[in-house]
Amino acid sequence: MTNIPSKVSIIVPVYNVENYLAKCLDSLVNQSLQNIEILVINDGSKDGSEEIIKDYAQKHPEKVRAFTKDNGGLSDARNFGIDKAVGDYIGFVDSDDYVTETMFEEMLLLAEKHMTKMVICNIQKVDENGNVTQKLTQLPNMPEKIELEHNFSVFSDISYFACNKLFKKELFNQKRFKKGIHFEDIQLIPQLLLECEVIAQTQNFHYQYLERTDSITKTHTQKGLDILKAVADVENIFHESKYAHKTKELKNFQIFEGVYSFLAYLAFVKDEEIFYGMADQLDVFIKKRHIKIQDILNYSRFGKNYLLSLPLKKKIFYLLFFAGQKRLIRKLI
Repeated sequence: MTNIPSKVSIIVPVYNVENYLAKCLDSLVNQSLQNIEILVINDGSKDGSEEIIKDYAQKHPEKVRAFTKDNGGLSDARNFGIDKAVGDYIGFVDSDDYVTETMFEEMLLLAEKHMTKMVICNIQKVDENGNVTQKLTQLPNMPEKIELEHNFSVFSDISYFACNKLFKKELFNQKRFKKGIHFEDIQLIPQLLLECEVIAQTQNFHYQYLERTDSITKTHTQKGLDILKAVADVENIFHESKYAHKTKELKNFQIFEGVYSFLAYLAFVKDEEIFYGMADQLDVFIKKRHIKIQDILNYSRFGKNYLLSLPLKKKIFYLLFFAGQKRLIRKLI
């Protein structure tokens, strides 16, 4: 009896991306891995995205499955796709990004070779002409197969994007993206990692993250507090997991996501009252978890001191914040 090859379901939520969607879908229908389904979920687009989706579904009926739903946001569209997916593995691609031709073939190969529920690849930021603006290596100096019990620093070092990973579908049996929040990846993906004993990675830069010139500068608001809520949700799951004894790595996760990622967001909050309110919430977050300033200053990522690795402007911002000089920060920004 021949083994039935595993199928990969690629979920693409779509909302008003008519200028970018064709490039994204071209990169998916041309995957070297043949046994795929591409679930394109139109999440209430008001532009010409629906026509593009219909066109691809007609041209590639064996691969593209088109769905239309009322607008519910990114989490809702992804969850809709998970419910419809029939593959053994699931991948997510944002509709303004694109991927290399061999991405899903290589990642499926690694998943099956190492019998893992999660595979990670590297990311490149690209401009609209396809020029690489930044290379984001995910897990440098790590082997292809990573046993988490012995390499649990991964838990706090990893970037929790959904889109550069391949997941065994069973990870989503009990879990979904949380609706109505920002930073849904930080909330869910660590929970999925805690279900794994082994993960695999490729150092290839398969995922091409588009830095759009037409996107309106994101307004930074109180929605940033969702980062702290996401970390709190992960903590609850962590304490019930098989890695509950890895307290150092949990603290590093709290520092990286709850302190540094939050501060990176806070730096762009223009409204003074909101800025101070959010800064106070971060102080509460830090005190409640007994995180010392020394812990934050000494935090290392990939074996290097994180603060020292940052650009000068960020360094100054963070150090002033830790020194309690919030009013001085406001003058700088």
